[in-house]
Amino acid sequence: MKPSHRNFLLLVCLGLTAATAPADEVRVAVAANFTAPMQQIAAEFEKDTGHKAQLTFGATGKFYAQINNGAPFEVLLAADEATPSKLIDEGNAVAASRMTYAIGKLALWSSQPGLVDDQGAVLRKADFAHLAYCNPALAPYGAAAVQVMKTLGVFDALAPKLVQGENITQAYQFVVSGNAQLGFVALSQVFKDGRISEGSAWIVPAGLYRPIRQDAVILDRGRGKPAADALITYLKGAKALAVIKSFGYER
Repeated sequence: MKPSHRNFLLLVCLGLTAATAPADEVRVAVAANFTAPMQQIAAEFEKDTGHKAQLTFGATGKFYAQINNGAPFEVLLAADEATPSKLIDEGNAVAASRMTYAIGKLALWSSQPGLVDDQGAVLRKADFAHLAYCNPALAPYGAAAVQVMKTLGVFDALAPKLVQGENITQAYQFVVSGNAQLGFVALSQVFKDGRISEGSAWIVPAGLYRPIRQDAVILDRGRGKPAADALITYLKGAKALAVIKSFGYER
């Protein structure tokens, strides 16, 4: 075989090897409120980059404890800005990678049409048995819910009716299951394509609670890993932003 033919075949083989090389994978801890958007973004991320994001959803406070105990996460998408900041200060995350991927919004929601009015007056009437929210010590959306109720002066009156979930997904499930007639949830859980997808809701005015700035950061285990860098870059892009906005977030 001529040398030129051998060289050509070698290049073809090298090209096939590169094309079939296993994709890099990144382990991502994702705040529960961002479940649906991140599932969509991860699918597009894999198609566009070849990298796969292995997703775990939960409460940001719980993730913080797990990361400090050696959990193998490489990227954190938190429900707040404080947790990534704390991880950076403690030397457990890459400062230069930190970015705000979404600004979250709080909603008071019921699966029953007409139960929740668009001014939140249902909280003062308190004509319901149970109201769900998530643990304010673990989840920023829970802290925001408590702040809203205290700002409105209804927290003490509603305290006997409150049902607490560990994270925002559990609070949402309490309402879906009927264990609570209404609850404070992330707007993204009940919002799709510019409207509330079902039931009734009050989109809580932003002035009633501190902004829920949600930051992402590469953790120490993901330092220098191409898939981790690629995911942070992808979250800044137009495709990810379109998904994020479709679920009612801002950025």
